[in-house]
Amino acid sequence: MRLAGVDAARGLALLGMAAAHLHATTGPDGRATVVGDLVAGRSAALFAVLAGVGIALGSRRVRTGREHAAAGSSLVVRALLVGALGLGLETLLDAPPAVILAQYGLLFLVAVPLLRVPAPVLLAAAALWCVASPLLSHVLRAGTPDGPGPQPSFTMAPGELLVTLGLTGYYPVLTWTTYLLVGLGVGRLDLASARTARRLVVGGAALAVLALGASALLGGGPGPDAGRQRAGITPSDDWAWLLTAARHSGTPFDLAHTTGTALLVLGLCLLLPRAVAAVPAGPGAVPLTLYTAHIVVGGLLAPFGTAVWVLQAAVALVVGGVLRNAGRRGPLEYGVAAASGAVRERVLRCSGRASPARRAARRPGGPGAA
Repeated sequence: MRLAGVDAARGLALLGMAAAHLHATTGPDGRATVVGDLVAGRSAALFAVLAGVGIALGSRRVRTGREHAAAGSSLVVRALLVGALGLGLETLLDAPPAVILAQYGLLFLVAVPLLRVPAPVLLAAAALWCVASPLLSHVLRAGTPDGPGPQPSFTMAPGELLVTLGLTGYYPVLTWTTYLLVGLGVGRLDLASARTARRLVVGGAALAVLALGASALLGGGPGPDAGRQRAGITPSDDWAWLLTAARHSGTPFDLAHTTGTALLVLGLCLLLPRAVAAVPAGPGAVPLTLYTAHIVVGGLLAPFGTAVWVLQAAVALVVGGVLRNAGRRGPLEYGVAAASGAVRERVLRCSGRASPARRAARRPGGPGAA
């Protein structure tokens, strides 16, 4: 199931992350621009929520254990390929932006056992995990250095890699599973309904505002030490850090606020006229290829600034639009889909699922009867 509004939201997330990576979010004085205030932290969160939405839309017809096994196996292949791509980019490029693909792959693995969980359970679990996971992260990181540390890559030992991906990196899967759960739950809803879209807009806006307000009311975390805040996590030496709503801090208030803005953007995109949604939907339909190209350009050529972002955004809109209108996948999307689809079909065949024609042949009196 493919919806223009979902692709449009994904396209906006992609362009927002590129703006943050290319330093198009800060002015000459080093202060955040209006664009910076809009996209910082929120774009990556939207991208992660939409990962869950995409998985949910792709698994709507999974009803039986056999179908779950096939869909889960397919998702494992996607996870391995996307994760390996992310680790490869970090390993080969000298100084790429913070790449989210390896964490994406791990999130796909987390989603495998959740493919048949109903929306109310998923959304309730998301609310619980939004509060519990930052507390758990704070405990598990006790005594660790501030900041996310080195980027995950193939050069890391397996244990160090898992800790970086799950707990201490820029996009720690432990807390970012909140976004996955929200996306899986929302993807189970009737996203073609304008009523659902309006509820996402109102609910998302309310959640975003309430999270910021509650954080401010409780003090907003350690003010004088704000310079110690680093992307992904907060220092683990003071529980007061969990009161901040700073983006990429991974606190309950940050997760709630960025979840709210993600739902708001998704709802608005679902309400857009189809012709309008088609513009950002172009890059949103081929995100893996365009995101990888953006990372390679940033890592090899290291061009930064607003002008470079505008050029990349224009290329993404044109290329994405052409491919989407032609009904074509990007090369990386095609490769991942072919590999994961082949595994899914193989699991279905090995589990004994027959085609309609073969089932007819087996029925008494059918074409295959003696």
